[in-house]
Amino acid sequence: MPEQADIIQPDFIRRQRAFAAHLRDPTRIPGPEDVEDRRMAIYRDLVFNNVSALLAGNFPVLRRILSDACWDDLIRDFFVRHRAKTPIFLELGQEFLDFLQSARTDDPRDPPFLLELAHYEWVELALQISDVEPDRTRIDPTGDLLEGRPVVSPLAWNLSYRFPVHRIGPDCRPDAPPPEPTHLVVYRTANDDIAFLEINAVTQRLLILLGEQTSPQTGRAALNRIAAELGHTAPDKIVAFGAELLEDLRTKGVVLGTGR
Repeated sequence: MPEQADIIQPDFIRRQRAFAAHLRDPTRIPGPEDVEDRRMAIYRDLVFNNVSALLAGNFPVLRRILSDACWDDLIRDFFVRHRAKTPIFLELGQEFLDFLQSARTDDPRDPPFLLELAHYEWVELALQISDVEPDRTRIDPTGDLLEGRPVVSPLAWNLSYRFPVHRIGPDCRPDAPPPEPTHLVVYRTANDDIAFLEINAVTQRLLILLGEQTSPQTGRAALNRIAAELGHTAPDKIVAFGAELLEDLRTKGVVLGTGR
């Protein structure tokens, strides 16, 4: 017995849904009986190739390290298993990442770093198209980073991965993660270029402390807290090193200045 939704849907909507279902999964869902398969093949190839090319542009490293067959199978799995929530092409990369996180079936051909590499490449795209802008009226770009409250750019993302995703490529395909995680800051520069900075765990902790909105800290307070957490016997050395680090981060655009 047909479902109620099928009964109340106009015929043209049912036909559109059946048409789209075939384009997504042509091996298991037959095409419309009144449309010649040669004509349907044009639509099948057009839709698949357009999405494949778009995602290859969003995830260029991932595309290069996968064979043509593996890539095509991955994109077909995306077609079949994922239902996108947006029609905006620039947001399709986020949809693909959501698919990898939640719906991708286990495939022994997938490299172990598949999801992390895809996330890293998506971050680059997300920062490129982000419309977030810091409120420059509330920032002193030349402020004292030790005595003032350093402001971390909202376009600087503090990230950690099991794999060294920034080094992965056709000639670097690790089979297992290294003993230590990889910490990165991926950020958009003043010239709207995307850059990354490999950092250690202490620098990452500093950026986390500076990014806390509920209890903003001066640079000196944050560095003294890190020294206490490390049990360092000479906190002044941590502060001195941190002062140079903060200036370097300001030069790169990761730190924008101090809050007014």
